[in-house]
Amino acid sequence: MLDATINVLRGALIGVAEVIPGVSGGTIALIVGIYETLIKALDDAVHAVRRALGLTAGRPDPKQSLRDLARLPWALIIPVVGGMLVAVVLGARFIEPLLEEQPVAMRALFFGLVLGGTFVPAHMVLRTLPGRWRGWEAALAVGVALVIAILLGLPPGDVQDPGPLAIMASAAVAVCALVLPGVSGSFLLLTLGMYAPTVTAVNDRDLVYLTLFALGAVLGLAAFVGILRWLLENRARLTLVVITGLMIGSLRALWPWQADGRELLAPTEQVGVAVLLALAGVAIVAGLLVVERRFGASEEQVDFPDQPSPRSARE
Repeated sequence: MLDATINVLRGALIGVAEVIPGVSGGTIALIVGIYETLIKALDDAVHAVRRALGLTAGRPDPKQSLRDLARLPWALIIPVVGGMLVAVVLGARFIEPLLEEQPVAMRALFFGLVLGGTFVPAHMVLRTLPGRWRGWEAALAVGVALVIAILLGLPPGDVQDPGPLAIMASAAVAVCALVLPGVSGSFLLLTLGMYAPTVTAVNDRDLVYLTLFALGAVLGLAAFVGILRWLLENRARLTLVVITGLMIGSLRALWPWQADGRELLAPTEQVGVAVLLALAGVAIVAGLLVVERRFGASEEQVDFPDQPSPRSARE
């Protein structure tokens, strides 16, 4: 019961992150210690479905696909997904107004969360051999951070009446943020001009829009998750370096003082409150890491175990 409750809370945190422009659900998954487990489970699920449809080598094998799906860590997946769905619905209704009414304070809080979260991949690099950051790795992380910061400085788009292809394409792009720490799906939707229509569809329970969005997300996830899993299993250290850079670069989107066109401004209002909330965000991450060490096997402790999954065991 305790494990299920913790997993629901993990999912809720990830779901809240997906509603907030500038915060990545992948970042939160990394902090709460279920990142690699979710990536492997998603990739195994995609492979099982492809096997059932005959899209892999050999003949379609629905029975084997069902066995593969049964081996997935459902005790983790079900409560996490449930917590995510509830948090997305509630977050779209309650967090978005706060972002509009108190943008400086809210961005400062999430700035601190992401800043504290960069400790996780950066420290995981130190736990791989060699146990230190090399010069070229630091340069790569800085370069990635600069590129992301420039991209996140692009002004937001505005789409009033998106068509089916636009809905599916934006979902396919934005869902990558769910599995890639440092890249915010909500922020990508803002850049594409699809954030407002998507939040409106969630609040209005627009099933046609939401179905198209879900279909695009599934297709995007299926195309991306296998690549990410391979990188984590075969180029873990390099991937962690890039993830660190992504998370540092994403801080640009969360700078508390910004103009409507995303231009960065000097601190002019609520400076003391912003500093306190940013420190509170860092403290929250520290608390989450302590709780994760106490109640769960975190990514930082496991360091990308090579325990075979149902898919890798067969291949």
